[in-house]
Amino acid sequence: MLNLRRATKLLPFALSLICATATLSTLEAQAPDDEPGPIQTTHDTSRPHPIDNDTIIKMSKAGLGDDLIVQTIDLQPGHYDTRPDDLITLKQAGLSDRVISAMQAHGTGLAVRGNARPPAAYASAEPIALSPVNEIGVYYKDAQGRWQPMESEPVHSKSSGWLKNVVTDGIVKTDMNGLVNGPQAKLLLPRPVEFLIYSADGVDAGEYDLIRFRLNGKDREFRTLTGGVFHSTSGAKSDEMEFSPKKIAPRTWTFTLPKDTPGAEYGILPPGTGNVTNGGKIYTFAISE
Repeated sequence: MLNLRRATKLLPFALSLICATATLSTLEAQAPDDEPGPIQTTHDTSRPHPIDNDTIIKMSKAGLGDDLIVQTIDLQPGHYDTRPDDLITLKQAGLSDRVISAMQAHGTGLAVRGNARPPAAYASAEPIALSPVNEIGVYYKDAQGRWQPMESEPVHSKSSGWLKNVVTDGIVKTDMNGLVNGPQAKLLLPRPVEFLIYSADGVDAGEYDLIRFRLNGKDREFRTLTGGVFHSTSGAKSDEMEFSPKKIAPRTWTFTLPKDTPGAEYGILPPGTGNVTNGGKIYTFAISE
């Protein structure tokens, strides 16, 4: 009888405990699996994202320099379309030849440094190597194989300066008589010697003239046809010499004067010298006897 009374007294407590346990289980089942917290991004910001033609165009239009853009192309993963129509679009967007060449090289997996040569499949295409220099001018290769800039001297007209007009292929051209003060250049070079021309954008090395000066005692003189006439058209009246520049990179050509080059005073005349009384210049050197 005593046990029955004790069980009757404990029954309400047991029922309360059962109800509490059931309620807790229900709440746990309804709770979300994840704890509340900040929203997580689905992008992996630690992974570099590839860049493309549009990215490079945006960088150029933002005013970033070629050095920074080329460095980005070299270091960042990217995919660039460089088919002929794409190249035209890139050029029309204002990209330089140097940047476009870096995009082409990235696609071929080539390193674009120094005088790197393209594979045979690209031999007839625009060179993709970067120029070893970055300032417009004429350079010579020293004994250590380094490109050294050449100094220029002012060109003056002799008397009236313009001698006569001639007709070549129906185009009137002008024969120019120029003079450089002093009997000799400061730069004396051995034979053979290699030269490099880094031109302004859109200017071909064929527009330059290789001049052999005539000495008149105290000055150096020359006569040449200006206006882009091919060297041989001027005949015996001209002091121009034929040379064969080879393009090695955008805006960059090299040529060599061989061992049998006569000892004399020479000059390399840039295009556009035209009015020699107003800023004309010529890169001068001498070949030892």
